[in-house]
This record gives sequence, C-alpha cells and structure tokens, in this order.
Amino acid sequence: MPAASRRRRYPSDTSVAEWALLEPLLPVPACRTKTGGHPEKRPRRETVDGIRHIVDNGAKWRALPADFRPWETVYGVFPRWNRAGVVTYIRDQLRRRIRTGKGRCPHPVTLIVDSQSVKGASTVGRNSRGYDAAKRKVAKQVRP
Repeated sequence: MPAASRRRRYPSDTSVAEWALLEPLLPVPACRTKTGGHPEKRPRRETVDGIRHIVDNGAKWRALPADFRPWETVYGVFPRWNRAGVVTYIRDQLRRRIRTGKGRCPHPVTLIVDSQSVKGASTVGRNSRGYDAAKRKVAKQVRP
C-alpha cells in the first residue's frame, strides 16, 4: 500500500509483495538501535521508491519528482546503504531467491568471456591468426 502522503503512483513504486521481500533486508532504523537516533519522519518505503525511481529512469537525483521524499534525503540514504553493503546484500538475496525458485543453483556458475577480433592483414603471419567460429572468419584476437 503506498504511503498516504504521496498523491501519485509510479511504475517504479514497490508493490505489496515486493515490499514484503525488501523490508526485512533493510538495516534496522537508527532509532531502534542501542546508540539511538531520531525516529524516521516518513516511511522507509518512500525512500526505497525514490531510489528505485532514479535507478529505473536513469534520472538525476535533483530531478526526483516532488511526490517523493526530498532528493537530499534519498541521495543521503543510498550511498550510506551502499557503503554498508546493503545494496549488494539485497541484490544477492533476491537473486538467490529467484534462482532457487526456478530450481537452479543459488549462485551463478557460468562465466562468459568475450574478446574483440580484428581482420588480419596479409602481412600478419598465419601462426598469429586463428579462426573465430562465432564470427566465421579468420582473425586476430585483441586482448586488453
């Protein structure tokens, strides 16, 4: 359910099911820790929705619509969560759930490496060229 303080829904907003998955993965609010802190003025879901809006639309932080929390708030939370490893943790947990739900290994096991092939000049020796089966041509591999 969207926060009552916002008037408009966006495609990037979290659904009830998505929020049920995300909320337990977020760090405990500072006001609930031993060191204490100020209680949050607005629901965390609004912050997550703001971050998702920026990521989904590729917009600049300052271009966050007025329906969301102030851009300074959302911008301040994202790097803090990123430094603390929260963003990576959420990504890994969601990936693990999706993969196990499909009956696959929780961790990716395949690695695909690609390199650039360039057409070899007639002056380039045959021993330094090879056949690139994917591109169906004789070429020289370019390695960075």
